[in-house]
Amino acid sequence: MKERHGLIMVHTGDGKGKTTAALGLAIRAFGSGLKVLILQFIKGKMKSGELEALEVLKNFRATIEVRQLGLGFTSRGEHDSHVEAARTALETAQEEISSGAWDMIILDEINYAAKFGLLSAEDVLSLVKSKPPQMHLLFTGRDALPELIDAADLVTEMKLIKHPYQQGITAQSGIEY
Repeated sequence: MKERHGLIMVHTGDGKGKTTAALGLAIRAFGSGLKVLILQFIKGKMKSGELEALEVLKNFRATIEVRQLGLGFTSRGEHDSHVEAARTALETAQEEISSGAWDMIILDEINYAAKFGLLSAEDVLSLVKSKPPQMHLLFTGRDALPELIDAADLVTEMKLIKHPYQQGITAQSGIEY
């Protein structure tokens, strides 16, 4: 068996599909026998099709765990509570990265948390520095920090070309959530 080299990966860009691609990677990792943790930094308690599908996989002893630690999209007047939720998510990420319990950790929408000032660049980069050599670590969200892109082994940019929202079509179940 080949020795695993843990990768630092980034899914960023203004196009759709960053979280979806991360979840596809989680399923691939599960299929290869890896234990996967997904920490969602912005998404709150909203149910989505992908989370429902992952619940079904638990019946097959899937080793994919999702924790929704965010409060949803930020709005004015709620900044302090969002900062507190992001700090808690960061502490959870630090604990889980050092726990040795996971082969892959997906930090979903952490790039947004940095963009919105909920976390600092130093906070995000501290996770890169604490990553064990064999662990895969994936950061998702628009506007990834340039320092994170530099530190990454793999960076994928999703590019928006056309979106139904531009035509006045609202989010569709099974496509957007």
